Formats: sequence, C-alpha cells, structure tokens
Amino acid sequence: MNKFFTLLSCSVFLFSCGNKKEQVTITNGLTSEEKKDSANIKHLFNSALTKGKSYEWLRDLTQNIGGRLSGSPEAAKAVVWGEKLMKDVGLDSVWLQPVMVPHWVRGEKEEAYYTVNGEKKQVPICALGFSIATPTNGITAEVIEVKSLKEAETLGNKLKDKIVFFNGAFDETLINTFRAYGGCVGQRFSGARVSGQFGAKGIIVRSMTNGINDYPHTGSMGYGEIPKEQYIPAAAISSRAAENLSNDLKTNPNLQFYFKQSCETLPDAPSHNVIGEIKGSENPEKIIVVGGHLDSWDLGEGAHDDGTGVVQSLEVAYLLKKNNIKPKNTIRIVFFMNEENGTRGAKEYARLAKQNKEIHVAGLESDAGGHTPRGFSIDANEKNTKLVTSWKKQLAPYGLHDLLKGGSGADITPLKDEHVTLVGYRPDSQRYFDYHHTSTDTFDKVNKRELELGSASMASLVYLMDRYLYTKDEVKP
Repeated sequence: MNKFFTLLSCSVFLFSCGNKKEQVTITNGLTSEEKKDSANIKHLFNSALTKGKSYEWLRDLTQNIGGRLSGSPEAAKAVVWGEKLMKDVGLDSVWLQPVMVPHWVRGEKEEAYYTVNGEKKQVPICALGFSIATPTNGITAEVIEVKSLKEAETLGNKLKDKIVFFNGAFDETLINTFRAYGGCVGQRFSGARVSGQFGAKGIIVRSMTNGINDYPHTGSMGYGEIPKEQYIPAAAISSRAAENLSNDLKTNPNLQFYFKQSCETLPDAPSHNVIGEIKGSENPEKIIVVGGHLDSWDLGEGAHDDGTGVVQSLEVAYLLKKNNIKPKNTIRIVFFMNEENGTRGAKEYARLAKQNKEIHVAGLESDAGGHTPRGFSIDANEKNTKLVTSWKKQLAPYGLHDLLKGGSGADITPLKDEHVTLVGYRPDSQRYFDYHHTSTDTFDKVNKRELELGSASMASLVYLMDRYLYTKDEVKP
C-alpha cells in the first residue's frame, strides 16, 4: 500500500512538472509584446473552453429552426434569431441589411430506381438546387456513364435521349478534401448545361463525398446561357448507389433508369444579412469583418454548413468582450444570407461597403465545418501574408500549424482588394464531406470542444489582426 502511494505521488509530481514546462514553452523565446499576446490568447482559449456559448447557440439554431434555404420561412426565422442573439451578446450596434435572394423549393420527395435481372433497385436521390422538375410522371431512359465534363462533351450527340451519369469520384490521394471536392464539383454544377445542349433527357451526379454511403448530397447547379428548351432535370445519387449503378452498367449496359422530382424556382424573395459590431476604440472607421452564412440547404439542419461558422463568428465578439479586450478597429460580425445558391448577401454587403466608402482592414470567414482547428488560409498582399504567417509561434501551441497562402471564403471574397487581408478558418477536413449538403448535417455531428476551439482560434487571429495588420495608410517598422 505504501509503495502505491509513493508511485502515485511521483506521478502527480511529474505531471505537474510537465504542465509547468508546457507553460514555459508557450512563451519561450518571445518578445515582451509577444508574451502579452500569448497571455491574451491563452485567456481567449480558456474562456471559450469553460464559458463558451457557441454550442448552445448552435443547438438552438439547428433544433428550433433547422434547415434554412434562402427564401424559406426557416431562413426568415433565422434572421430574427440572429438579430436577437447579437443584441443579447451586447454588441454596440445591430442591424439588418436587406437583400433579395433566390427562392428554389424542392417539392415532394424525389424517387429513383432501375431494374436488373428482375430486381427493382431503389436509388437514394435528391434534386440539385435550381434544377427544373421532371415531367409529372418522371423520366425513364438508358444511362450513359461519364467521369468528367470533358468526356461528356467528347461524346456529344451520343448523349441524346439518355440520362447522363456523371461518376467522377474524389481523388482519395489528396489529403485536403476540399481540393478533392474542387476537382469534381464542376460536373455537379455544369453537367446539365453540357448535357442539355446535346439533347440528353436528364443527368444524375455522384454525390460530392469521399465516403461511401446512402445519403445523396445536394448542391447548386446552373444552366448557363443555354436556351430554356435545353434545360434538363439534374439530381444527385448517393455514392454507394453510384458504385452499384456503375457495376450494373458493366453487365447491363441497356438498363433503364427512372427518376422523378418536382422542384421549382419561385420569384426572388426578400431577406437580410444580420450585422452587429463592436466599435473600435482608436480607429472606428476601420473594419475587420468576421462571418459565416446563415442559410443552409434544406435536407438537414445546416449544422456544419454553416451553423458552426455563424456561432463561431459571434463568439469571437463574445470572447473579446468577456476578456475586456477593446479592439482598436471596429469588429463587425456578419451572418451572410444566400451563400449556398447565389452569394447574394455577400455581393450586396460588398456593394454597399463600396457605396458607403467603408474601410475594410480584414475579413475572416468560417465555412469549412466545426471540426478540430488546423489553421488559416491567407489571401492578402505579400507584406500582410508574411505578417500573418509570422504569428505561428503564438498560434501553434493550440494546433494552428497551417498558416498558408490560399483562398478565404465565398462571402468575404467580394471584398478582395490589395489592401484588405482575407483569411479563411481551416479546421480538419477529413469528415466534412460526410455531412456536407445532406440530411445528416445535424447538431449531433458537432463536437462541443472542437467547436469551442474553433471559436477561440478565430478570436485569437482577430486579436492579432486588430493589433498588427498593415493597412493602406500605415507604414510600420
């Protein structure tokens, strides 16, 4: 028994020493200002992990409102929710910015199947956003499989009267799954435009995911400049259904595929961006915007896409206020409307910012899910890119190792300018496309601690940007 307590005491001593060493490492080799910054960043993380609000805000948004497709009653409810929440947090000012948004509706649940050797195989399917409906009795046709838009264009008139099956899969060798998504999402967006020109009856697209499952992924598509008589219905099928259909086509190349959908595009609807801000103590005319998009697709609850980004953005302001950090520039939180199928909110925000001659110093967007923080991507001039990457020594202790030049986000990109530093929050991407644009994008898929770590990561970067960024009229040593 005595030996047990001796070992236990030694273990506690070693653990305590380990903690002290970690604390020393965090500030080791830093200047006095960097040590001050590191202390404030530590406070931001401590507050997020012990007194954070983002998880409960997300619970409220997803459970009491749910999916929030632009123009829907749920999107309107989310605007009211967002305005009240910003006021509850105590931002200096809160307002709604009107914007007209697209209003596409899914209609009745879609249906799809085909028959092989007398067996009727049901296919999980969902209409793509902005697609037209099928005829009321659906469409039936032979299937022609392609792996890319280029292949479809090469086949040309062979697509006539067929259902074109776009089966381009994610490149599994790419560690960043957003790069894999970017490599094949073009077939979802433009597949109907390309195929419609050659007289195809419709298209079905393999869902944009690196997983194999039974959940179809919706998403936006467009017909481009083709005449309306060439518009054809477009839908996504689940990744497992795509695998099965591809295999069945090898032995049954003339099988008949049926699908039916009743979606419709209605006239544009009125909506709003929700905006709130903390006024800057020294340069109130200079703005750092932080945001995510309030709208989502209709199939799930819009938890990871982009409920997490919305609540994390507001928690940036909450954490600054909680820690009595008074920014010198104005911190503006924006819940953008209509990112998913039009980015009308982002475009209107940027238009009015230019019209009102607002000075934006920087923008930070969270629209990559609520998983474990990994870092940030930077779209800025060379001087500010180098500055942001230099903050790695303060951010790396929190797992933020990736400070890389790249894109920022769809909602802040319209603000792009040589003197505006745009940054995208980048959490781990490995699970994101399991849920993206599906019925499984629900609150229970979000981990509370990961979400809070993301809020603190964003707040820390905003704190540093507010203190140090080079702006158009500043020259710093």
